[in-house]
Amino acid sequence: MTRAGSGGHGTGSRPLAVFDLDGTLADTAHRQRFLRRRPRDWNAFFAAAPADPPLAEGVALALRSAAECEIVYLTGRPERCREDTLAWLDRHGLPEGRLWMRPDGDRRPARHTKLELLRRIAGGREVRHLVDDDELVCDACEQAGFPVVRARWAAASADLRDAQEREGRT
Repeated sequence: MTRAGSGGHGTGSRPLAVFDLDGTLADTAHRQRFLRRRPRDWNAFFAAAPADPPLAEGVALALRSAAECEIVYLTGRPERCREDTLAWLDRHGLPEGRLWMRPDGDRRPARHTKLELLRRIAGGREVRHLVDDDELVCDACEQAGFPVVRARWAAASADLRDAQEREGRT
């Protein structure tokens, strides 16, 4: 399966369904131990991502959404994780879609980075829904007028939430 890189806008007229990865489609519980260390071991955290089990609820929603929408993946993972992330999406049978990632070195809170990217992704097109587990991302996107589905099917992690908000790492 071929997936386009980030950048550019799709030419389709179908609405967009935008999916987060960590905590929405991918279960990160097994690698959160790397976030409990001080200092946090970000290299190990991201290196373990290919072993993430899929979250059935998120995968099912992505598959259903693909029937009517163009799928787009929007993750706070850094760009350097692109190859592993694309392989994971393919391995778990997720629908084809563009993958937008946090630029390497961007340490802004996820709520800022993702909202900025979501606006670029939309480019005037209808966004049917953004699906994300980060409550602050969901709040910011809703306040900006985007429809949101809050992914509450994975166990919440204070370590991951802190990483997303304070350290801008995922």
